[in-house]
Amino acid sequence: MTVGTTKLHLAAAMGVTAQKKTVLITGVSRGLGRALALELARRGHSVIGCARSSDKVSSLQTELASLNPAAASSSSSASPHLITTVDVRSDTSIKELAKHVVESRLIPDIIVNNAGTINQNNKIWDIPAEEFDMVSAYCATKWAVEGLTRSVAKELPLGLAVIALSPGVVNTDMLTSCFGSSAALYQSPESWAPRAATMILSLTTEDNGASLTV
Repeated sequence: MTVGTTKLHLAAAMGVTAQKKTVLITGVSRGLGRALALELARRGHSVIGCARSSDKVSSLQTELASLNPAAASSSSSASPHLITTVDVRSDTSIKELAKHVVESRLIPDIIVNNAGTINQNNKIWDIPAEEFDMVSAYCATKWAVEGLTRSVAKELPLGLAVIALSPGVVNTDMLTSCFGSSAALYQSPESWAPRAATMILSLTTEDNGASLTV
């Protein structure tokens, strides 16, 4: 998800700009997704987050609650966030998430399709067929996101926008799997998140179909 050409696929409902927004982020268990979720929450926005790891989802729930202790301690105050375990590879799991979101009345203004995976670092001709099928070769999918973004942008109704957003090179577990110790030379997710949040929150329908970089 976070090698240089990585794309975060954004689908944004851009209406009248509001002070607070609800942002749905996939892949919030670690790295960019987690850092972005915490940054948005610190700014007072509501976060809908999902990831496969139940332990890491629980950890993020606890950290988000600590940012809003008043809501956490009051039985009458509903949490402004919804963090849940979801496998985005499963249509059934996604349908359950959609149902949960609607029932919670936390309809997202912005969706950040951040979840991703990467094959074991190897020469392309040495990648096993079953692994290649699973990830379709990491860099190839990044180009595919740009093509998909431009295609979907032409079909969206007024008021919606879809943007391919490259985060740049960020020191995450995925980068370490490729760069090894050299990954430490690059910015951390925590230093990246404030700039990314500002950029994402400022997107408008005029950005529909664009490929941007944080």
